[in-house]
Amino acid sequence: MAVDTLPATETPDAAAPPRTKRLVSLDVFRGATIIGMILVNNPGTWAHIYPPLRHAAWHGWTPTDLIFPFFLFIVGVAIPLAYTKRLARGVPKRHLVAKATKRTVILFGLGLMMAAYPFFAFDPSFGLRDFSRLRIMGVLQRIALCYLAASLLFLYLRPRARYLALAALLLGYWALMTLVPVPGYGAGVLDTPEATLAAYLDRLILGTDHLWVGADRMWDPEGLLSTLPAIGTTLFGVWTGRLVLGEQRSLVEKAARLLATGVALVIVGYVWDLAFPINKSLWTSSYAVFTAGQAMCVLGLCFWLIDVKGHERWTTPFVVYGVNALTVFVLSGILAKTLLRIQVADPSGAGTTSLQRWIFESAFLPLAAPINASLLYAIAWIGMWFLILWGMYRRDIIVKV
Repeated sequence: MAVDTLPATETPDAAAPPRTKRLVSLDVFRGATIIGMILVNNPGTWAHIYPPLRHAAWHGWTPTDLIFPFFLFIVGVAIPLAYTKRLARGVPKRHLVAKATKRTVILFGLGLMMAAYPFFAFDPSFGLRDFSRLRIMGVLQRIALCYLAASLLFLYLRPRARYLALAALLLGYWALMTLVPVPGYGAGVLDTPEATLAAYLDRLILGTDHLWVGADRMWDPEGLLSTLPAIGTTLFGVWTGRLVLGEQRSLVEKAARLLATGVALVIVGYVWDLAFPINKSLWTSSYAVFTAGQAMCVLGLCFWLIDVKGHERWTTPFVVYGVNALTVFVLSGILAKTLLRIQVADPSGAGTTSLQRWIFESAFLPLAAPINASLLYAIAWIGMWFLILWGMYRRDIIVKV
């Protein structure tokens, strides 16, 4: 969700509309995050990737594990920035709920569409694919659910009640995952992916046919129960958005507060890791706190450099990506799948290969060692999409839902 303005002052959530200016730092943060996602999702070959560009195998984290929670955090920051203005103009909450619900349905539908694509077989038959094992949850689906939940909590709860809801989500998830016994495994088994309560409930409710194929359909990294702490990640963003809006502090004080609070959350996340390991696939409570702290630090740094100090010259490439983040996420995913499905003659003469592999081996592999060629392919992918997004940006084309 693009955010266009930053109120200069704010009283309660429904205060009189203040004078506004653009919050460039949030667009930059969003743009940097989507660039990071494209970088890690589009290597030339998955066989050759630098370790920081891979997800942690299970417990622990890498820079790649920060990308998705950063997105949810940004969604949360956007909520008070967008709704406070509308509430101040007297827009009824029910209208905002209706609009949020519509956005949720569209985002969830886009996620299902990306999971279903390609809809037809890439072969001479061109027959309709079998969707009986379509994955139900996914990245956009989780963003949709977290956005709706955080929007409702922002609109109908006062700040203190939202803090209590955040604590309940994180502590409640911790209790569920460590205390509730899982049939056949017992309680608190977190080292075996399919033995967790989250995995068991996903198999029970969604069915194994509709879980992530990358986990042999035994669990899903964007499953149902683990969406609860992900809502907590989004609420950390809401908290941050209100901090940025607040009139009680100067811009310098806001930047300092973001950085200090972020560091404190990182420390809390590391301490909690001792009892509830940091784990992206489980979206553990320690992971939610730790990554929210990281996100707050990054946003605080961007806020200091851009909105406080006025250093904006370097921001354009990130803003170009940030204002159309959803567009590039969807189209990049579809094009990547298309290149993998199209078959061409293998240069070695041994049958056929995917168009993606042919491009990588013909244009990038001769330039460097496999791991560097794989990275060059991903960087070229980023550059190609920048040119497309730059053209849209110059024409003021911003796709929203």
